[in-house]
Amino acid sequence: MTEQLGVETAEGVFDAIAAGPEDGRPVLFLHGFPEAATAWEHQVAVLGRAGYRAVAFDQRGYSPGVRPERALEYGLESLVGDVLAVADSLGWSRFDLVGHDWGATVAWWTAYEHADRLRTLTAVSTPHPRALADAVQTDEDQHMRSAYLTEWRQSSTERRMLADDGAALRRMFEWQVTPSRIDDYLRRLAEPGALTAALNWYRAGRPGGRIEHVSVPTMYVWSTEDVAFGSTAAFDTAKWVSGPYRFEMLEDVSHWVPEQVPEILTALLLEHFRS
Repeated sequence: MTEQLGVETAEGVFDAIAAGPEDGRPVLFLHGFPEAATAWEHQVAVLGRAGYRAVAFDQRGYSPGVRPERALEYGLESLVGDVLAVADSLGWSRFDLVGHDWGATVAWWTAYEHADRLRTLTAVSTPHPRALADAVQTDEDQHMRSAYLTEWRQSSTERRMLADDGAALRRMFEWQVTPSRIDDYLRRLAEPGALTAALNWYRAGRPGGRIEHVSVPTMYVWSTEDVAFGSTAAFDTAKWVSGPYRFEMLEDVSHWVPEQVPEILTALLLEHFRS
């Protein structure tokens, strides 16, 4: 079972789920689009039972208490800052960081810019940002897979995604996530301003600097049926990790790894933390 938390920071209160003893080894989870902290419910509960202190929070825009209006306030500098602010509020000087989809992008940048704060990094689905950027430029397959990024920046995206009881959003999950979980995600995104806030992650623009090699012990988990990320960037991610690196390829699994194969991912996490 998980508990509900409100994590107070200077930016506002982030909603979160948590499990495990307060003095357990801390693990922080970052969700992706269009999900919420509950995407990690299985992992948080199992790690909690294993003695870890596991916390997953609804990130900027997804938490009603931290939902600024301007797209510029959803840049990576702010998103990485939220990770550190939540960790500081929880009293964590060092922690394991796990991210999926957009949460993995934030996790990569956190690991690069604040390696001293992390014990380990686990990125699920999303490759190292430089590997992805290179693949978009050189690999036609990845270029096509990433075409949606431009479309989602358009002002009409919210209307299209929420039309017909969120049919477009529901299709994104490829029938790999339980309908009740999807209903919960859509209920949250239907709140005034919530979907706009989530899409502002895409509209905020690129970070000012360039991410280089990550030195933190890293596990990257990629699934062969991921519609967003192809094999070129997945295999090239190894070039951008200078620390200990583990690559796990999941056959016949979609983009929605945490929800589709929760037991497999949780077992990999426990192995990674203990290595």
